[in-house]
Amino acid sequence: MFFKLAWRSLMQRKGSVSLAVLSVAISLILVLGIEQLRSHTKNSVGRTISGVDLIVGAPTGQLNLLLYSIFHIGSASNHISWESYRKLSNLPQVDWAIPLSLGDSHLGYRVVGTSTGFLDHYQYGNKRPLELSTGQNFIDTFSVILGAEVARELNYQLDDTLILAHGLVGTRFTEHVENPFIVSGILKPTGTPVDRALYVSLAGLEAVHGVNVEHDDLVPTNITAFLLGLKSPMATFQMQRKINEYSKEPLLAILPGIALSELWQILGGIERVLFFVSALVVFAALLGLCILLLSTMRERRSEIVLLRTIGSGPLFLFLLIQAEALLVLLLGVVLATSGLILGGWLVEPILIDKFGVYLDGIVIGEHTIVLLVLVLVSTLIVTAFPAISACRQSLGGSDFLR
Repeated sequence: MFFKLAWRSLMQRKGSVSLAVLSVAISLILVLGIEQLRSHTKNSVGRTISGVDLIVGAPTGQLNLLLYSIFHIGSASNHISWESYRKLSNLPQVDWAIPLSLGDSHLGYRVVGTSTGFLDHYQYGNKRPLELSTGQNFIDTFSVILGAEVARELNYQLDDTLILAHGLVGTRFTEHVENPFIVSGILKPTGTPVDRALYVSLAGLEAVHGVNVEHDDLVPTNITAFLLGLKSPMATFQMQRKINEYSKEPLLAILPGIALSELWQILGGIERVLFFVSALVVFAALLGLCILLLSTMRERRSEIVLLRTIGSGPLFLFLLIQAEALLVLLLGVVLATSGLILGGWLVEPILIDKFGVYLDGIVIGEHTIVLLVLVLVSTLIVTAFPAISACRQSLGGSDFLR
């Protein structure tokens, strides 16, 4: 009964109520949008790499090393000699090693030089291995394996040829036109930066940079970084210390989990600032709703008098005003949810392309539920003032009627 009567009352003030609903919806889009972005970003960051004990590169800071070796963001300040890689990867504690060589690109996508062990040992999510949707691993020197997004966006198929370019932005002057690569495989989607890269053999990279394929040794002189999987996790810190104290050249070994935590701390600080700002917007919207209800009290004198005449008490009027506020909030939530779905559909390509964040629909997690409960409680508290005002006016009797 409360909500039916409240709905009819709101319909008598469609203009002002519509503005209140829109204001609440916009504020909820900000709060819930930031929460959804936080959740999706954390999931995307956390699932990027799994099963790797150490990432090794030049000493540029663990966050920078993580970004350029795993997320393909930025570049290395120095390289690692092949000799050092071979020596460290052959230590008895090491189970497997994956070399990574960066520096080339294809139509804006990174090219990663690596070994056949990349498909065998690289994992993501909950230790999920990489899988080919079609094709096979490197067939020869000029084979290339495409990430799922690269194949989709550039419309490549098996046995298509493509030209690599030196640097991150390809031009006619830097393309390796003399050595085209042939697509030998396409990876299944992973929702990680793996989808946005092309993978070639280290020998292939050497070949396109001027090494004679037939007469010269295609073993690289240096690489950008490498990943290590150890036989026992107990040896992780010992191995990390040994690499960081390596005497042949300065190296940095980092634990992916710790580096990811550091990355999330930085992102979390930005998220908290945005959340605080959006919380202020929500408060302003609810305050506007309160002002709207207060300003209509005198306009609703005849309505309140009629309700009092038929026997409605102050508690009934209090609950009626609260029901109106809850209906406005409900409409705002519905509108905000629709806006989030539409907005997610529009911005997902940008988030994937620029930041590697995949949106897997609206996630209703613990934080989202807590936020909605807080907004609900705040709405009831803020709109208690016009509800109390209505009760006081109804109790005013003849003074109210004048």
